Amino acid sequence: MSFKTIVFGVAVSILCTHHALAQRMEEMWDGAGGKSAVSQNRGKLFREGKYALFIHWGIYSQLANKWQGKTYYGIGEWLMNKSMANIPPTEYKLAASSFHPDQFDAKAIVQLAKDAGMRYIVITSKHHDGFSMFHSKVNPFNIVDATDFKRDPMTELAKACKEGGIGFGFYYSQNQDWTYPGGNGGPKLDAQGKAKSFDDYFWEKCYPEVQQITTGYGPIELVWFDTPGGMDKKYAQKLVELVHKNQPGAYVSGRVGHGLGDYSTLGDMEVPRENVDGIWETVDVTNDSWGYAWYDNNWKSSQELLQRTLSTVARGGTYMLNVGPKPDGSIPDQAGLALRNAGAWIKRYPETVYGAQASPWKHALPWGDATVQGDRISLLVYHWPTDGALYVPGLSKGVQSIRLMGTDNQEKLNYTLEKDWLKINIPRIAPDKMVSVIEIKVDGTPQVEKMLGVDPALETVIPVNFGEVVNCTKEGKSWMEKFGEWKHVVQASKWTEKSRLSYEIVIEKPGYYQIDMNYAGQGRMVWRIENSAGELVQNQQESAHVYNWYPWGWMKFSKTGRYKISVSLIEGNGDKASLTALRFKYVE
Repeated sequence: MSFKTIVFGVAVSILCTHHALAQRMEEMWDGAGGKSAVSQNRGKLFREGKYALFIHWGIYSQLANKWQGKTYYGIGEWLMNKSMANIPPTEYKLAASSFHPDQFDAKAIVQLAKDAGMRYIVITSKHHDGFSMFHSKVNPFNIVDATDFKRDPMTELAKACKEGGIGFGFYYSQNQDWTYPGGNGGPKLDAQGKAKSFDDYFWEKCYPEVQQITTGYGPIELVWFDTPGGMDKKYAQKLVELVHKNQPGAYVSGRVGHGLGDYSTLGDMEVPRENVDGIWETVDVTNDSWGYAWYDNNWKSSQELLQRTLSTVARGGTYMLNVGPKPDGSIPDQAGLALRNAGAWIKRYPETVYGAQASPWKHALPWGDATVQGDRISLLVYHWPTDGALYVPGLSKGVQSIRLMGTDNQEKLNYTLEKDWLKINIPRIAPDKMVSVIEIKVDGTPQVEKMLGVDPALETVIPVNFGEVVNCTKEGKSWMEKFGEWKHVVQASKWTEKSRLSYEIVIEKPGYYQIDMNYAGQGRMVWRIENSAGELVQNQQESAHVYNWYPWGWMKFSKTGRYKISVSLIEGNGDKASLTALRFKYVE
């Protein structure tokens, strides 16, 4: 990622113990992989498919965020944790007797993934609770031996994936194991009262189980390890060597730790604002939870899922999207509906995802995003302008032709080239309700001039990511809305009277622009925004501990061209001020 410093936080309504846990949780991610060069022998579906199904499934799915009649809000696979229900291992293990996923249908899950346009499936073989979702040879706390289900669903899913022509992979929690003696967070003594170390856990359970999942289920696409925390490098190295030996074509995720993975994994639920170099993925959820939670009906729409998928590909990454099966093992209807609708769109425009390269703009644009295939740029228009024109900044050379995709004859569009801008004449009604696609054929590799263009027809949000700071701090910030529901921003913080944030922007249409600010803080604040032509807006507004948009005023730009924008805090508690973005909107 572009900003290596991570600040951890939670809303002030969350207890201080949750704040400390948020720090520990994200510190344990350690998703940085050590590989930047592409290995043609590994991870083909990862690199070319760009889109995968993640499945979190276990005893926690049966419990569905309830324990002893009380609902715990957040990620249910952490239900044992002290910040959730604080369930003792002996009691949690007894809950396996109620696990009856009799509606689990491997073929139906594979068909859903294919309908969604996904190229492989990764499923939890063992999460932090230590319960093995396969017939473990070394751990009786598994779905075959500890429940009445008596089936190995991993065998069924591996077979269905092979028959369906998509890839298969495993999640495995290698460091945390809350029920096996010696695992991180687990009991310190075994059933006989003998002290157990992490080394005991690793060689008795972790290593043999990874050996089993990488030899007993046919070819796999990857092994997705998680939360390495402080696990010694020697253990991570052993796991990487084991996977590569048994599965030469499989990737190992960055969360194996110590930079030993084949690729990097960003923070949970994080779609970055800027392009990210190297080979990487982000993992996300269809609602707010990983495992099934009875109350969680906050489903992302098919349009939101599609746009998050496309934006991840546009940033240069792979998107792995999670569903949590219900207690009976079936996929929630709401998730299936959204995934299939998004998949139908991908089927119409496969070139925007599969094998696509990152956006040459290196960030989102006011109307959407872009991906590249050779000498063709796919403009992905999330917000269709209604004035008959689409403004494309920084692309004023090398354009050969422009077509509106999704129409019967792939209609050619007229365009004009202006200084710093490409203006495309478009229909006033969007041709696709989900995302419309305009294809630009260019002469050779797409070349885009780096600039922050202010769109004359749509709101333009400019995050602080793209600004320069003086006497204040620009850094990443992550926090949990609910337990385990992560949000990520880049902020400008630690403001003083000498602090400045500045941008260079490009104005295409002279006139007045409404400027809004997105910030959090404490008490009333006076901010000043100036441009290099001497125009300024200064105002006072209240602040809150959560980020909000605040209207700031009209600023005049008397001519087209480049302007420097400078932001300063005139009055207010600078220690609490956290600015994330400015927003510009042309005043008609």
